[in-house]
Amino acid sequence: MKSLYNQKDFEGILNRLNDLKPDADRKWGKMNIAQMLAHLNTALETALGLNFPKRIFIGRIIGKYMKKKFFDEKPMAKNLPTVKEYTFTDFKDFEKEKLKTIELVKQFYKKGPKECTTHPHSFFGNLTPEEWAILQWKHFDHHLRQFSS
Repeated sequence: MKSLYNQKDFEGILNRLNDLKPDADRKWGKMNIAQMLAHLNTALETALGLNFPKRIFIGRIIGKYMKKKFFDEKPMAKNLPTVKEYTFTDFKDFEKEKLKTIELVKQFYKKGPKECTTHPHSFFGNLTPEEWAILQWKHFDHHLRQFSS
């Protein structure tokens, strides 16, 4: 499985981020590219232990069962629901968000599993550092495909 702790996968995500352009057209969803980067930043900050969204009710019920299905080789499905803490509708500056995204990805990779959050994921619950790294790679891949990168 691809992971942000794997050097080749990490470098692939960085290359795709560097290729992003502010005028990229989205293939699905409602966020523009700058909002998508802010969304990725907030999610990665969760994995780094910088923010702590609460568990959502439905996640407490089915999260651990869905986790098995989600952590496979298949790409994330389009138009999945997003918790409100990761949703942005206001103006976001593309260049600022892109630079932040690149720095957060580097920070996540550099810190590695020993400094990954132990706080539960808002939907899936408890994750190992390796699961956080797989989830982050899949999440980045999903949104980079959304904007053709």
